[in-house]
Amino acid sequence: MSNNNSNYQPIFILPEDTKRTTGREAQRNNIAAAKAVAQTVRTTLGPKGMDKMIVDAAGDVIVTNDGVTILEEMQIEHPAAKMIVEVAKTQENIVGDGTTTAVVLAGELLKKAEDLLDQEIHPTVLARGYRLAEAQAQKILQSLGEKVSLDKEELLKNIAITAMTGKGAESNKDILAELILQAVKTVADKGRIQLEDIKVEIIVGESVEKSELVRGIVLDKERVHAAMPEQVENAKVALLDASLEIKNTEIDAKIQITDPMQLNLFLEQEEKTLRSMVETIAATGATVLFCQKGIDDLAQHFLAKKKILAVRRVKKSDMETLSRATGAKIVSNWKELNIGDLGTAGVVREEKVGQEEMILVEKCQNAKAVTLLVRGGTTHVAEEIKRAITDALGDIAAALKDGAVVAGAGAVEIELAKELRKYAGTLRGREQLAVQAFAEAMEVIPRTLAENAGLDPIDMLTQLRSAHDNGQTKAGVNVFTGGIMDAWAEGVIEPLKVKTLALSSAAEVAEMILRIDDVIMGKKQEMPRGNMDMGM
Repeated sequence: MSNNNSNYQPIFILPEDTKRTTGREAQRNNIAAAKAVAQTVRTTLGPKGMDKMIVDAAGDVIVTNDGVTILEEMQIEHPAAKMIVEVAKTQENIVGDGTTTAVVLAGELLKKAEDLLDQEIHPTVLARGYRLAEAQAQKILQSLGEKVSLDKEELLKNIAITAMTGKGAESNKDILAELILQAVKTVADKGRIQLEDIKVEIIVGESVEKSELVRGIVLDKERVHAAMPEQVENAKVALLDASLEIKNTEIDAKIQITDPMQLNLFLEQEEKTLRSMVETIAATGATVLFCQKGIDDLAQHFLAKKKILAVRRVKKSDMETLSRATGAKIVSNWKELNIGDLGTAGVVREEKVGQEEMILVEKCQNAKAVTLLVRGGTTHVAEEIKRAITDALGDIAAALKDGAVVAGAGAVEIELAKELRKYAGTLRGREQLAVQAFAEAMEVIPRTLAENAGLDPIDMLTQLRSAHDNGQTKAGVNVFTGGIMDAWAEGVIEPLKVKTLALSSAAEVAEMILRIDDVIMGKKQEMPRGNMDMGM
C-alpha cells in the first residue's frame, strides 16, 4: 500500500448540483442580498417617499409605497432576502404599519456589521453586541413613550394623519382621519379595539372626499328575489346559519310511487314544509333575513310575498360582523328562531354601486362593527387609499393596546442613537464596537427621511444631534421646510409598538444572518414533463 497523498480521492458528501458558499463569502452574499431588499423600499420612507409600480406576470399593476406590499409582490427568491421580507410580514401582521422602517433598519444593521467584519471582528461577538444594544434600546424606548387613551381625540387623529402622510390618501388625510376616529370610537370596547370590527370597502368612480362611515355593514351581495323590497326601514334582522331548503335524506331511501296522487302529495308536502319555514320566520316579526346557506326558489317566493328582504350564502365572518353590528343572534335552526334572536338596523337597502349590487345595513344602534366606504377615482387610487387607511387603523389599535406613543419624524431614532453611544462607553471589549455600530444604524431613518425630501442628510443629522444634545428629545426632520421641528408639537406621532417591534425584528434577523457562515443550495426540483401541458 502506497501512502502517497496524490492517490486520495476528494470526498463528495453533497449531490453534484449543490452550490455551496462558506465563510466570509457566504456572509458577504447574504448581507448584499439583505441590503438590496432594504434599498428597494428605502426610497418610499416618509412623507416625501416615492411610490413603486409593480407589474406581475398576468399584467396586473399595483402602485404603492407600502413596504410589505412591495416586497410581497416582488416575489423575492434569495433565501437571505426572504428572511428580510419575513420581518416586514411580521410587522404588518402585528401592528399593520412600520414595515419599511423595520426593513431599512435591518439592512443598515447588516451594512454596519460588514464594516466590523472587515476589521476581523468575529460574527458571534457582533451578534452578542447587537443583542445587548437592542435590550438597552428597548429600555430607552419605554422611557420615551407618552400615555394615550381613547379620550385623547386630537392625539389619535394625529396618529392617523402621520400614518397616511406620504401615501395616496395624503390630500384628504383630515377627512379620512375624522372617519377613522369615528369608526374607532364606535367599535371600541373598554378602550380596546378589534380591527376585524372595522371593514374597509372600496368603491371606484367617486372622489376620495366622498368616502363615508357606515354604522353597520356593507355586503357584496344582492337580494335573492326581484319581488322583495329594495329598502326596509327600522329593520328587524334575523341571522340564520341553516339552509331554507328541503334536505335530501342522509340514508339512500327508495321511494316507490304507484299512483300519480302520491306524487302530488309528496310535492305538496315539500311546499308545506317550505311554507312553514317562512311562516315561522315571519311570525317572529323579522323583516330582513341573512342566511349563511342556500334558500330554495319556492322559499324565496314565499319570503317575497311576506315582504322580507333575504340574502343567501353570506360568509361566516360577515355573519359574525352582522351580529356585532345589529345585535342579532346567529341561529342554527329555523324552528328555534324567536323574537329575542332578532337584531335591529335603521335601514337595510340594496344599492347599485358602479357595476356591483351591494346590501347596506345602516344606522345600527350600538353598532359594534362598522364599515368605512372608501371612494377613489380609479381602482389603483382606491386600493392605495385602502392600504393607507389600514395602516392608520393598525397604528391607532396598537397605540390604544399598548397605551403609549412617541414622536415621529426621526426624533426617536436620533435619541436612541445618542443614548446608545453613551451606553457603549460603559462597555469593555469588542462588543462596544458593535453597540456603537447599532447606534449609528439607528440614524438611517432620519437620514433617509432627509434624502427622500431632497435635503442634505449630513447637515440634517448634524443639526438633529446638536438639538438632542441640548435636551430637545422630540426634535425631528421637517421634510416640508427643510429644517428641524418639535415633532410632538407638529402632531407627528407614532405608536410605541411600531418602534419596539421594528427594532426587535430588525435586530433579530440581522443577528441570524450574521451567524450564517455556510450556505448550501440544493438543486431545484424540475417539473415532470407530463405536467407541462396542464391547463393548456
